[in-house]
Amino acid sequence: MNFASYNIQYGFGLDGRYDLARIARSLEGADVIALQEVTRGFSRNGFADMAADLAACFPDYFWVYGPACDIHVEADGGGRQPVRGTRFQFGNMVLSRWPILSTRTLLLPRSRTIGKINLQRGATEAVIAVPGGAIRVYSVHLDHVSPDERVRQLQFLNAHINAFVQEGGSMTGGSEFDLPEPPLPEDYVIMGDFNMEPESPEYCALAGAGGGYYGRVARIGTPVDAFAALEAYGPGSYSWMNPEDHGERMHLDYCFVSCGLVSRLQSARIDTQSVGSDHFPLWVEIEN
Repeated sequence: MNFASYNIQYGFGLDGRYDLARIARSLEGADVIALQEVTRGFSRNGFADMAADLAACFPDYFWVYGPACDIHVEADGGGRQPVRGTRFQFGNMVLSRWPILSTRTLLLPRSRTIGKINLQRGATEAVIAVPGGAIRVYSVHLDHVSPDERVRQLQFLNAHINAFVQEGGSMTGGSEFDLPEPPLPEDYVIMGDFNMEPESPEYCALAGAGGGYYGRVARIGTPVDAFAALEAYGPGSYSWMNPEDHGERMHLDYCFVSCGLVSRLQSARIDTQSVGSDHFPLWVEIEN
């Protein structure tokens, strides 16, 4: 199974051009796709409904959109008037070849800023009926400004991921509404733009601290970095590039998996040839 994650920067590429078709082309062959910075009603891309437009690029896929931020929109400074009732929505998306049985968006902790944008961030959870049994997939986008805020967000996220079976996901007792009971799988894949660098304090808050005699020890309840498990980090590995200065690069995007999936990891790579965003698609292959 091929999993791909891509922060698509509202549809704008390294060349500043809005082009969802080339974003879709760069994701061909993916079975499950996690997207971040998907918008609706955003003046910068002509108030496009990116969720619907991306879904149209993948007509045979199931999909869900989790807008963490949702705000009423008036006419912008350029005088363009959106359709009445338009809302600016900013969030994550998951697309899958297989049915998405249930979904919810976890709203991550945030604090009020002064003079610097701080959008509500979220983790969109999708329970997917992959061959061989359901798994959970999370499309995640963390705060871009504050390491302290990212630590709080990751602690919150990991707590809810581990409490999933006890919480019951998005619904339990569905028989009361004549609905089937969604499965509650223990295994999960967490993909997205974490806005953190490898071995940063935020990274260690999720993956556990490294170093010492035994290094980073895999533990139930602690997600495992797929790239690290596969020794796929190369020298100067990066997943983001500054459009104004291509020499400025950072590794900000990740795939973490539950301990139960580590033995099934096959490969991991970053497609730095794609130019559809300031980030690059991250690919992980997991044995079916």
